[in-house]
Amino acid sequence: MKIDLTETTASKINKALVEGRRAVGTPAIGMVLTLVIVTDEENAYDALKAANEASREHPSRTLVVIKRVSRSPRDRAKARLDAEVRVGTDAGTGETVILRLYGEAIDHAQSVVLPLLLPDAPVVVWWAVNAPLDPAKDPLGALAQRRVTDAYAAEQPVRELTARAETYTPGDTDLSWTRITPWRSMLAAALDQAPCTVTSAEVEGEEFNPSCELLAMWLASRLNVPVTRKVSAGPGLTAVRMESSAGSIVLDRPDGSLATLSMRNQPDRAVALKRRETSELLAEELRRLDPDDIYAGALKFGVDRLGDASDGQPAAGDPEPDAGEAAADKPAAKKATAKPAKKAAAK
Repeated sequence: MKIDLTETTASKINKALVEGRRAVGTPAIGMVLTLVIVTDEENAYDALKAANEASREHPSRTLVVIKRVSRSPRDRAKARLDAEVRVGTDAGTGETVILRLYGEAIDHAQSVVLPLLLPDAPVVVWWAVNAPLDPAKDPLGALAQRRVTDAYAAEQPVRELTARAETYTPGDTDLSWTRITPWRSMLAAALDQAPCTVTSAEVEGEEFNPSCELLAMWLASRLNVPVTRKVSAGPGLTAVRMESSAGSIVLDRPDGSLATLSMRNQPDRAVALKRRETSELLAEELRRLDPDDIYAGALKFGVDRLGDASDGQPAAGDPEPDAGEAAADKPAAKKATAKPAKKAAAK
């Protein structure tokens, strides 16, 4: 069931939700959280589709905030709110409200969203595109226990990671980190099978993919070894190679779906490691609402401390530095270890 409301208010939207539930016989109980999606018209369909699929595991009230750009100064000065209320089969296993904000209402989105939050339920805000530099200080982000961004959707993904590290607040997370969960699990399991001392590592993946940098930073921060970043044609992450006292450990995924785990004195093993849909990533993030300390540690390690496979070159995804920057960054570009992390954190 869909209910369209033009030039409406939050109270009228709440009333429409109650009427819609009565009409389709759907109770409000059973929803476990409020998911606020901040997006634009271009990406609204895909974001809402992902949220509806994720709601099968996490029934929720989904509020989609779309900030519409007004063309004339007169329209920009006038506040207006249009809404589309969806309940029943049109809203997955919860209920959905699509909010389109015009004019001055754009700067006060939190005032529109606040009355629509489920009482006594956690709030998660997901910026599908155009995430703020400091999600925790954003008016909508301040309402949430969990704030989800996606550096992959940014124009300069690698620089976005640096900004995320500078403004990190417990509760922040990024879908670029969620994408490497299977990789981290497989690499940790491989090291458990063959107890050894890792001496160096290399992460290979397509350029401008922040998941590659995050995986490299995670390895460097947890293993305290030099980690280099190598660019490949993709798709996504393609390989991780670790040199250890027990020989080489290689996790290679050239096609984006099936990987091969190779270890000394063991037969090669095929591992299902397919690239996951946004709905699966979102569902994983909604399973936990507590701060992710491992993500924080990897993020704060610093992209600029990752070595490039060509040694002395800037990290993948970064623009070429000028002569002064290159001279200053040259020692950091050769290797990345966890020891200098304390010094960087102090800064």
